[in-house]
Amino acid sequence: MKKVALLFFCLLLTGLATGQVRFGNDYNNKPDIEINYGRPSEYEIAEIKVEGAEFLDENAIVSISGLKVGDRIKVPGEELSNALKRLWRQGILGDVQLIATKTELGQIWLTIKLKELPRLSKVQFKGLNHGQKTELNDKIKLIRGRILTQSVIKNAEIAVEKHFIDKGYLNVDARMIQQTDTVIRNGTILLIDVELGQKVKIERITFEDNEKFNDARLKSKFKNLTERPRISIFKDIFNRSLGLLIHPRESREYIAAVRDASGPNIKSYLNEHVKLNIFKSAKYSKTKLEEDKAGIIAFYNSKGYRDAVIVSDTMIHKGNKGLEIKMRIDEGRKYYFGDIKWLGNYVYTDEQLAKVLGVEQGDIYDLDLINKKLNYNPQGQDISSLYMDNGYLAFEIDPVEVRIQNDSIDIEMRLREGNQFTINNIIISGNDRTNDHVVRREIRTLPGQKFSRELLIRTNRELSQLGYFDPEKIGIQPYPNMADNTVDIEYTLVEKPSDQIELSGGWGGNFGFVGTLGLSFNNFSIRNITKPKLWRPLPVGDGQKLAVRMQANGRRYQNYSLTFSEPWLGGRKPNSLTFNLSHAISRINEGRWYDPYTGDLLVDENGNLLPAPSFTDFTGSLQLTSVSLGLGRRVTWPDDFFVINNSLSYTTYDLFNFGNQLGFRTGVSNSLTFNTTIARNSVDNPMFPRRGSLLSLAVSLTPPWSSFNDKDYTQLDNAQRYNLVEYHKWNIDAKQYLNVVGNLVIEARAHFGMIGSYNNEVGIGPFERFQMGGSGLTGQNNILVGTDIVGLRGYEDNRLTPPNFGQPSSSSGDITGGVAFTKYVMELRYPVSLNPTATIYLLSFAEAGNNFGSYKNYNPFDLYRSAGFGARIFMPAFGLLGVDWAYGFDALPGQNTSGAQFHFTIGQQIR
Repeated sequence: MKKVALLFFCLLLTGLATGQVRFGNDYNNKPDIEINYGRPSEYEIAEIKVEGAEFLDENAIVSISGLKVGDRIKVPGEELSNALKRLWRQGILGDVQLIATKTELGQIWLTIKLKELPRLSKVQFKGLNHGQKTELNDKIKLIRGRILTQSVIKNAEIAVEKHFIDKGYLNVDARMIQQTDTVIRNGTILLIDVELGQKVKIERITFEDNEKFNDARLKSKFKNLTERPRISIFKDIFNRSLGLLIHPRESREYIAAVRDASGPNIKSYLNEHVKLNIFKSAKYSKTKLEEDKAGIIAFYNSKGYRDAVIVSDTMIHKGNKGLEIKMRIDEGRKYYFGDIKWLGNYVYTDEQLAKVLGVEQGDIYDLDLINKKLNYNPQGQDISSLYMDNGYLAFEIDPVEVRIQNDSIDIEMRLREGNQFTINNIIISGNDRTNDHVVRREIRTLPGQKFSRELLIRTNRELSQLGYFDPEKIGIQPYPNMADNTVDIEYTLVEKPSDQIELSGGWGGNFGFVGTLGLSFNNFSIRNITKPKLWRPLPVGDGQKLAVRMQANGRRYQNYSLTFSEPWLGGRKPNSLTFNLSHAISRINEGRWYDPYTGDLLVDENGNLLPAPSFTDFTGSLQLTSVSLGLGRRVTWPDDFFVINNSLSYTTYDLFNFGNQLGFRTGVSNSLTFNTTIARNSVDNPMFPRRGSLLSLAVSLTPPWSSFNDKDYTQLDNAQRYNLVEYHKWNIDAKQYLNVVGNLVIEARAHFGMIGSYNNEVGIGPFERFQMGGSGLTGQNNILVGTDIVGLRGYEDNRLTPPNFGQPSSSSGDITGGVAFTKYVMELRYPVSLNPTATIYLLSFAEAGNNFGSYKNYNPFDLYRSAGFGARIFMPAFGLLGVDWAYGFDALPGQNTSGAQFHFTIGQQIR
């Protein structure tokens, strides 16, 4: 019997490893209650007290224990041990004791004595900078007031070390130090003392047992990590040369080895001694390494090695800063596709499905390619799109390997076609400022139509192109109803600011105040102008655009413009209406008084030249007034990415003694122009495109006035010849975007332009010619005379413009501007932030172009080249801001070299 009692007592102690059950009159372990562990006694709980609770509710503690006054319990027994376990499991107590203070007439008095764990009052860091502290706060998420258990502290320590290990600090040591807060009762300050050590970078990545692909090929598949940059080829050659001098006997063998070196050996040597990297990090990160290992296996799988595995990866420390990673690979054998059978297909035949799949027996086995061709193929049609674009929303397909014989694998394509689904409801949420009808007119999935995945993707693009919503957060969620084969589609939108303000100012010395004020409301609503309650702060929501701009440079230059655009004229079809009205005046001071008609210098009655005017006087002016009306429409042929825009504009140029750059000083020119643009735009995102293209042909035509009269234009001066402006002008712009990897994007562009005349006697006039050079934002006078401005980074503004090509413009009397230009651009872009409040991306570029004063000199391959790098910041309130550093490789006429240039841009640039 004693052995049984002893065993029960041991089990009781084991169950109460984290608490104590005591029996006595006080807390000094002086028992006065007779306990027979062989014959437990039954008691009724008369009272339960709680001692030591400062912040916890005593009633809640009793409730958690599961004990109640009036319960009958056995002492010793499971009720008391279970009560302690319940209290301990809450994780809020540092110590807990259950004390029987008294027994009388079958009743027992219990006291729960506890010690509360401290609560976190503050987190402090040691050994980190401000940025690292902020980043860690988001990682460990220690909330003030939280109870500091050992698990909480340990998890925080693990999170800190993991965070810095992923950043390359493999030797990081984090210590959690608890300090009593003297201000807050039961509060504890947690000091996180971090010793980062040296950041570890990858010196070498090597492979073992890789017979099919060499190290360089495998390392090229790493998407995240790379080796530290190194150029040790010169050191190696020096050491080898020195060794040959010391050991001349070995020189003949070494020279023979160099002479007989093959291509692979040369590549291997260069890979060993030359490593340059720009876009990938050499900092070690376990997470990124696992991703890259998966990429290596995916590469092997794509080449038919379905059994390839990385058997082991070993980290070899090279001092405190370097790390070598060795991977041993079991490549396995190479497999090929055997028979491919289709099961469960009734809508489409085996031949139709096989044609879309594009895989034949004997092709290299690549299951990733199969999955791409089955589910989503960005390069063309896939099996899922074949069904889901035809309403089969519940369509599923599983490729199953059914037999492996030698090096051939037979596949069964098991299909579940389901039923066709019809769109029932379209739900829109998140458009707080934009009216529903503006969103709905861009949606391609309409109620009553068959479900189509292609139209979902197209709708996503159209909503992104509006510019009112964050393209990265557009959500599309189908909700199918299996009972009636219908589907509801919800579009979740996140509004972003779209209005812009352009505000700048300064003092231009003798010119006086220099400033610009521009307001652009890109989601305007005319119909809500009379409804002040709908102003937020202006009438918005109908997708119209209203822009007002004023620019002034003292009395020297003023420009005023008003533009209104309605993208859906009438509200039923995507036919746009655009109206523009502008007026500008520019005044000049040539330092002499000229006769406005003859161009002769003016003299007084004694034949002396009139004194030069002061800097604040003006000897000439040009006033430009323009009004235009445009209509545009979407077309569905060749596809519905095409848009045709037609406009009619009338412009007057009123010159008085305005220099020589237009070929005459005083006169009025009138230009009536018909403009038509045919464009195809499939770009996915207007702010940071990743894929798609833009192609446009713009033609501007004036009436051939000289064909309607009998004037002898050879006998007319320029003022009379250009009274009625006539020309035909052609512009071609092409852009292509390619997503290389991740968010790394290549943009390729080409631009061509030319202007011609209807009559050789009239010739090509001074208006609408091309100016090239710089950022594409040149002087005010160039804008006034309707010049087409083309940027070419790496060269100064307007320096590639005939006739003063490569030299500052002068008053030579020659008409300024080219009649044809060519430009090619290649840009590599990477986003820093895609937040709609500040979209930021970095870029590097190479471009080339030229501007020609006559067609006999035109050569599309005679180009001025440049390269550089820059950044773009798009903020909705201010538009696109850019800065570029560019180096021009080709010297302009009269210059020894072009050199480097900084360029700043404001606003969206077309070329």
